[in-house]
Formats: sequence, C-alpha cells, structure tokens
Amino acid sequence: MNRAILIGRLTKDPELRYTQSGIAVASFTLAVDRPFKNQQGDKEADFIPIVVWRKAAENCANYLTKGSQAGVEGRIQVRSYEAQDGTKRWVTEIIADYVHFLSTKSQSQERPQDAPAASAQSGSEDDFPF
Repeated sequence: MNRAILIGRLTKDPELRYTQSGIAVASFTLAVDRPFKNQQGDKEADFIPIVVWRKAAENCANYLTKGSQAGVEGRIQVRSYEAQDGTKRWVTEIIADYVHFLSTKSQSQERPQDAPAASAQSGSEDDFPF
C-alpha cells in the first residue's frame, strides 16, 4: 500500500503548466512540521514536493498561495532523470489524489461563487498520462 497524508503550508505559490497534450499539472512544496523540537528547542519541518494533475491542478493554482495551509492525500513516487551534466538524479515526490484547502489566499474574504468546494480531486489512475 502506498498512501501519504500530509498537512502543511505552501512555501511558495503553486506553479501551473500544461503538458504538450494540454493536461494541467501544478507543483508546489509543502512544509510539514515535525512532531518534536531539536536540541535548541526549535521546531523543524520537512519540505515535500507535491504534484497535482488536471482540474485539481488549476484549482490549486487559482486558490492557494504561499503560506496557505493544505491537506494532501496521495502516493509517494520516486523517479529518476539525467541532469545536464550527465549525472543521474533521483526525485521523491507526492502525486496528489486530493488536495484539501484548509486556508486560501482569499480566506479573509467571502468565498467567490465560482470557487471550488474545500477540496480538489486529481482524477482516477486511468486519467494519468504515464
């Protein structure tokens, strides 16, 4: 079973782009607090890359911003690629099935009529282009 459930804050605005076939994909980093303090008494966080597909990607780009709190449900994916210098690089990221908007950039304002509900779903596994 490969499931990850995280709650954290975005470190910067989501980056939205489209594949050559027109499928929306957004990426952002989620800062997730560790449940303990270090020897200096400071809280530490893990910075976890998140990838969201399709309409959920567009919703994340439209309604989340740096500092927004979000819950993410998805799976861990490890992939590799060849860097420009010819070395092999490994990337570990969360492929989100659901993103729950726990706070948004317009949280202090009333939610617009066209805003999505409190979460966004990426789609079924059959929808992914890989």
